[in-house]
Amino acid sequence: MTRQRRRRLIKTRRTVTGLVLVASIAFLAGMTDAVGLMLTGNFVSFMTGNTTRAAIAVGTGDFGHALVLFSAILTFIAGNALGIVIAHAADRRAFVVLACVSILLASAAGFAEPALVLVQFFLVVLAMGLVNATVEHIEGLPIGLTYVTGALSRFGRGIGRFLLGERNFAWTVQIVPWSGMISGAVIGALLARTFGAHALWLVSMVALVLALSTLFIPRPLQRRFNQRFVAAAPLERRPK
Repeated sequence: MTRQRRRRLIKTRRTVTGLVLVASIAFLAGMTDAVGLMLTGNFVSFMTGNTTRAAIAVGTGDFGHALVLFSAILTFIAGNALGIVIAHAADRRAFVVLACVSILLASAAGFAEPALVLVQFFLVVLAMGLVNATVEHIEGLPIGLTYVTGALSRFGRGIGRFLLGERNFAWTVQIVPWSGMISGAVIGALLARTFGAHALWLVSMVALVLALSTLFIPRPLQRRFNQRFVAAAPLERRPK
């Protein structure tokens, strides 16, 4: 086997593994978003929708609901930041992040009382922010896990470039997270309708199974799915 062929095989293996992981995590995100929306009446991962709804709430004078949604947006941002910090400190990045997501979802499932629905809501939002730290790109192409607007936009622009004669089909991978999310959302809706608040326990178990499955992905391969962390060099003190 030539070196060039070996490199192509390694790249193909890396891409396929990454896309399967992305589809699985997007499936989890879609399932969680559907369950969360049906249980709490608000989006738990779609912050574009929450931003619009928060603005409408402000415009119509529903300041209580606006505060909840703005708090959810801040919680989602905090979850993303926390996910990166945890991932940077972990040896098995995807496993640790997804295990934390599973714990948060299980904790949220314990707040099933109607009076505690906001606690449940914010815990799920935090989990959805956290999950974005598992995979950040596939072969240099940005990938969204809990939102698909960007993926659909990149997919549409890829179609436009194809119609103009470009034959780089890398954009086709953007349909993967959308497919995972919509299929997960269908399952999530069925779970919420059948099991009610207990559906979050099942979603937590799915997250745990997904976390365990990442242990079979080699560490060097996982590192290729994330951006490199470059710490700023300390400023040298100037002599007085």
